[in-house]
Amino acid sequence: MSRVVAAWRRIPAWLVDLLAVGVALLDALLYRSGDDPLTLGLCLVACAGLLVRRRFPLVAFVLTLPAALVATIIAAPIIALFTLAARSRRYWLLLTCGALFAAAEAIGWPLTSQFTSDQDHTAISFVYRLAAAAAPILLGQLVQTTADLRSRLTEIEASRQHERELYAQTVLARERNQLAREMHDVVSHQVSLIAAQAGALQVTASDPAAKEAASAIRSLASTTLEELRSMVMLLRAAGTRSPGLAPQPTVSDLEDLVTASGLAVTMEGSLPPDLGSARERAVYRTVQEALTNVRKHAPGSAVTVRQWSDERSVAVAIVNGCPTSTPLRLPSSHLGLLGLHERAELLGGTLVYGAEGDGFRVELHLPRMTK
Repeated sequence: MSRVVAAWRRIPAWLVDLLAVGVALLDALLYRSGDDPLTLGLCLVACAGLLVRRRFPLVAFVLTLPAALVATIIAAPIIALFTLAARSRRYWLLLTCGALFAAAEAIGWPLTSQFTSDQDHTAISFVYRLAAAAAPILLGQLVQTTADLRSRLTEIEASRQHERELYAQTVLARERNQLAREMHDVVSHQVSLIAAQAGALQVTASDPAAKEAASAIRSLASTTLEELRSMVMLLRAAGTRSPGLAPQPTVSDLEDLVTASGLAVTMEGSLPPDLGSARERAVYRTVQEALTNVRKHAPGSAVTVRQWSDERSVAVAIVNGCPTSTPLRLPSSHLGLLGLHERAELLGGTLVYGAEGDGFRVELHLPRMTK
């Protein structure tokens, strides 16, 4: 069953809509109650209305009611009613639409002849049609509930993943603290003894070569102690607050980043405050990496950082000109822009970069968060 559902979801939406229109047309041609132009026109309008059922489900259903009144068609109203039930949470609207469908099918046209000829048959037909309308409504609500459950399961899995990450960070912090204590209590103590013994040997030895060796050992031990103290402080700081939980830079920090860069940077435009933390970090890291590359490869060049946004996306572009001094020969892993490209793809955006005139351009585009 799951394979069938998965295969059905892979069918393009436009093909499903055309299939629905085809089924409705076949039903209208087989079971229409007359050949007059009005009946044929209303049936065609009902079938064509199914093309807008995804975006305007209520409009699509209303367009099928006149055809249901003048002709004995079932497919078009049932499909429209199912789509409305799958997208609407207003139960009173679904009940009203179901009753209208049943009344249109049971009463028929002209209205006066149905009310005066056989009212019992009309009432019984209305009950049957009302039961028939309940099927697409219940099925549509089932589809909607399934989608809600799937979304809820996704949220629960994301929450569990976050909890696992927090637990891993807690364990990592505990291990860092333990390692820091071991280094302080054991390794530092042993190195201190080495330094003390070397100092004593330097004082008591009569051989100049032995004195020089002892002095070198003592100097190396002292340097090692200083490095150990730095490592212990770093481990304790990391263990106290995991880097994953530390405050992350945002778009509001770009001014400080530009000021600290020491480059001639011109800021243009701005970004809205509701980007979300992941997008703000992506914008910040992109500007940071671009400015770093300018300092390394195009020192002295003028830089322009332009920010803009619209209803669907936000963007930032960093453009530098020709360098005015010799570029610095610094080691590079060539992975900075690649990492930014991967970060942009994870957020559903794009990162493009390349030469532009005498300089270089880096441009990031990210989709806006959906409400």
